[in-house]
Amino acid sequence: MGQPVREYLLTLCVTVAVTYLLTGPVRRFAIAAGAMPEIRARDVHREPTPRLGGIAMFGGLCAGLLVADHLPNLNGVFELSNEPRALLSGAALIWLIGVLDDKFEIDALIKLGAQMIAAGVMVMQGLTVLWIPVPWIGTVALTQWQGNLLTVALVVITINAVNFVDGLDGLAAGMVCIAAAAFFLYAYRIWFGYGIEAAAPATLFAAILMGMCLGFLPHNMHPARIFMGDSGSMLIGLVLAAGAISITGQVDPDTMALFAGGERNATHAMLPVFIPLLLPLTIIAIPMADLVLAIVRRTWKGQSPFAADRGHLHHRLLELGHSHSRAVLIMYFWSGLIAFGAVAYSVHSASMWIVLVIAALSAVGLVLLLLPRFRPRAPRWAEFLVPPRYRHAERAAEAAAQDVSGREPEPARRIAVGVSGVNGATAVGPRSRFPDRRKAETTR
Repeated sequence: MGQPVREYLLTLCVTVAVTYLLTGPVRRFAIAAGAMPEIRARDVHREPTPRLGGIAMFGGLCAGLLVADHLPNLNGVFELSNEPRALLSGAALIWLIGVLDDKFEIDALIKLGAQMIAAGVMVMQGLTVLWIPVPWIGTVALTQWQGNLLTVALVVITINAVNFVDGLDGLAAGMVCIAAAAFFLYAYRIWFGYGIEAAAPATLFAAILMGMCLGFLPHNMHPARIFMGDSGSMLIGLVLAAGAISITGQVDPDTMALFAGGERNATHAMLPVFIPLLLPLTIIAIPMADLVLAIVRRTWKGQSPFAADRGHLHHRLLELGHSHSRAVLIMYFWSGLIAFGAVAYSVHSASMWIVLVIAALSAVGLVLLLLPRFRPRAPRWAEFLVPPRYRHAERAAEAAAQDVSGREPEPARRIAVGVSGVNGATAVGPRSRFPDRRKAETTR
């Protein structure tokens, strides 16, 4: 088992390196090509930033697949399955549409149609859902049309969920990387733990997806030097959906029944991956919740579901008082808790400790989420040691009234004004660049 792990690690490192090294030249190309849109009302950043980061991510995807095709243990994935080729075909199409959208702003309905076509291309090459393993019931076989429609729906929903959450520097890439890491652990366990080769493509997809996100993140963390754009967000959404469809619709629960002690137990053991078919991709539950809330919010206001606004979850975190970096880290925390919690529950579903740990971490997450609402107050005897915002309101008002009434000693007031003038710490207006030289130059 050690040899496949090393080959996955090599594939991951090559994908990271290629994506990272390509992002710099892609940034210069995006600036030269004019792929730097003007600041919009819903944007968080304050300076025009180049897009087209998906070009580097697509290069990392191609490099990862090429390296895996030449490794002894991973080469069998390409020989026994057509899914890697199906993924590459669909990814190339959705990436091309994303590049055009980053440069020319394609209409939302055209992008939706392109997403359906990309999903259809993968379906035509065999990457589709064949059955739905329903917990506590068993395997429900799907007709060809049912499986194809379900596959297209899952791909489109997942792509738009990732696209919707791409609103802060490093947010989408980090959340998808966390989801891919949890998905890799689960798929690897099914492949090498149960010996089911049908899970091999999903394991490879998850490793490559991690590499794409990790290679792009250093350039995309706040303050971002480049955005992935729709060419990147739709690409990683499609890769994530392809992995979930592969392992859910291709792995036969009857095979797992030999290891789990029966079909119902096998179905229950695979619950964290079956849920994505009903609520697409539990491992990106946060983007999915954001997508559903955005559709409901915009429809309620009589707007198009594709109309952009500032009502996403990350925008609400900023409104609560969180900084840019803290809002991103909070979203990372919840994504990791849901994704790795689902994987842990799938391994030991009968353990109450896992449920208790998840509940405790959820409570910690809620405290961190609402932290800006709770402003600590210093004791009265220590108020003079802390900034005014940490003092009691009545004491701060008394201090302000005392300052206005003029009871403060004149030397102290003179010193305070002088310090403010020297440092330029004034909210009235900008400090003059040139000092007043009249007193020094003449006595007139």
